[in-house]
Amino acid sequence: MWMVEAEMAFSELEDAMNCAEDYFKFLCKWVLENCSTDMKFVSRRIDKTRTNLLEAMISSSYERITYMEAVNVLKKVADRKFETEPEWGTELTSQHLSYLVDEIYKKPVIVYNFPKEFKPFYVRLNDDGKTVAAFDMVAPTVGKFITGSQKEERFDLLNERINELGLPKEQYEWYLDLRRYGTVKHSGFTLGFDLMVLFATGLPDVRDVIPFPRSSGKVNN
Repeated sequence: MWMVEAEMAFSELEDAMNCAEDYFKFLCKWVLENCSTDMKFVSRRIDKTRTNLLEAMISSSYERITYMEAVNVLKKVADRKFETEPEWGTELTSQHLSYLVDEIYKKPVIVYNFPKEFKPFYVRLNDDGKTVAAFDMVAPTVGKFITGSQKEERFDLLNERINELGLPKEQYEWYLDLRRYGTVKHSGFTLGFDLMVLFATGLPDVRDVIPFPRSSGKVNN
């Protein structure tokens, strides 16, 4: 899969979430303004509501909830049995995320502040010592397709996390050197390009969209 990577200096978790939301809205708007012929094809052959969905993404205000809030909301659901019961320390499955987006909030959801065990050593530790400054953006029909985090800029805490996870110190000296002599707060996110194409086209499987950007103009209307 193709990935779009963004990293921003002098930014914290909220800045990354704001940028990710703005970027997704920009992409939806760009598709509608520049791919009208393709969207007409999509409406005729695949999903006649897809254009309306893209428009809704542009105008929506996205819900932001912490991992703990997401777990608590899901635990209160009485009319749905999940394959994995939501509990602290349990990964949110695609079933959980789809329910949050499609049934509870009915709009894109950004889940943030995950347990530190879920994320790599370089994600910034929050003040509670249990969670880290990371987020996932979940959209209707496609699920999680943007992930991001604020990176740990504090040398001592970064060093502690490497030791805590039992990682071979010598393999990470180069990374520690990036912090050893001073740095700035920075954060970023990753967007799955193929998942964005999946969302824009409404096709059912990501394997079906991979050829689209590589064979532009080859589809016979």
